[in-house]
Amino acid sequence: MEGTPQTYSPTAISTATLQRDPVKTVILASMIGTAIEFFDFYAYGTAAATYFPNVFFPSVTPTIAMILSLLTFGVAFIARPLGSLLFGHFGDKLGRKRALVVSLLLMGVSTVLIGVLPGYKTLGITAILLLCLARFIQGIGLGGEWSGAVLVATENAPKGKRALYGAFPELGAPIGFFLSNGLFFILESMLTPAQMASFGWRVPFLASAVLVIVGLWVRRKMQETPLFQLAQQKNTVEKAPLVEVFRKSWRQVLQGTLTMGVSYTFFFLLSTWSLSYATTALRFNNKEWLLLLMAAIVVFAAMILYSSILADKVGRKKVLITGTILIIVFAFIFPFFFQGQHNLFGSLFFLFIGFLTMGVIYGPIGALLPELFPTSTRYSGAGIAYNMSAIVGAAFAPTIASFLVDKWGIHAVGIYLAIMSTVSLIALLTTKETKSIDYTK
Repeated sequence: MEGTPQTYSPTAISTATLQRDPVKTVILASMIGTAIEFFDFYAYGTAAATYFPNVFFPSVTPTIAMILSLLTFGVAFIARPLGSLLFGHFGDKLGRKRALVVSLLLMGVSTVLIGVLPGYKTLGITAILLLCLARFIQGIGLGGEWSGAVLVATENAPKGKRALYGAFPELGAPIGFFLSNGLFFILESMLTPAQMASFGWRVPFLASAVLVIVGLWVRRKMQETPLFQLAQQKNTVEKAPLVEVFRKSWRQVLQGTLTMGVSYTFFFLLSTWSLSYATTALRFNNKEWLLLLMAAIVVFAAMILYSSILADKVGRKKVLITGTILIIVFAFIFPFFFQGQHNLFGSLFFLFIGFLTMGVIYGPIGALLPELFPTSTRYSGAGIAYNMSAIVGAAFAPTIASFLVDKWGIHAVGIYLAIMSTVSLIALLTTKETKSIDYTK
């Protein structure tokens, strides 16, 4: 049945005669967009956790301002499924390259607009509405980014290395994270708190334009993926890929969404929520916590590569199930360490062990999600699952965690993470191994 993983066939059509981009081009083209995506998201997450409460919500109490600020963070996640529907349709119908170029451009323009937006004192409620609108448009662009990037990587991958190639766009996450936090660290080292609140927070959003220009240049030069070329030659390109996804592969969409959900929850607890919690409850300053995050993100990147290589050897499910169980264990342990004021040991445990475990589940996802779908609906299917998981797992994760801490303490955050992990574990157990499917079909 189409939409269900199939085994390799000795009669599978070879793609060796089709045009392929050099490995360096594949790596850069697939990695640059996700690096920009996560750079933009981290910049927004950092600003939302530290500066937006005062810039856009100065008329309410600090706690309410923080919650409202983090709610604007979730707006883009609501828009992402719409982006995945839009770009998935054109990516499966017209090609991966065109969809990726447009999604990157839309994402970059909206990010720069956030950087020039006046605050509440200038425009009042209009400033908040414009912020949400720019964030929504950014989310639409982001909705088409990841799925297209992993298809550029995996549809160019040689046999037996799909998970490794799928790790290239996944590495965009730590790269974007490192660049964003590094820029905030430099700015906060050079500028006073008043200057950061006035104009310093805008610099990362404006700097994103440089990355977007580089990304557009790289993607304009790349070719269409060999598997989409093959689909065009065989005349198997779907005229209505979205209809086919929901008609034949709805089960895979649901499995992919729930499997990916905990990745999003965990990631934004480790990054966005931890920054707001550490700078309030733990009494770290922004620069201290950003430095710790930047160090921990190196562990994250290394584990993405290692877990992806391992997934090519032993299968996606074994690695992902192991990583998800480790997160459940971590969820019940970390609250005992992550307390007190300026608790360096507990903070290092939370960040380093957390990001190490996060890397275990994040690496193989770049191969698993697209492998759940056939070539004709792969962009749509993988994109919908990935972006629906963003709503399930991340859209309100920082807000929920802040609320839980305020009401019941940090142990409630651990229970929340454990519940999300259990849901993902159940989804994984119902998903077939995809390591050996015929990816040309």
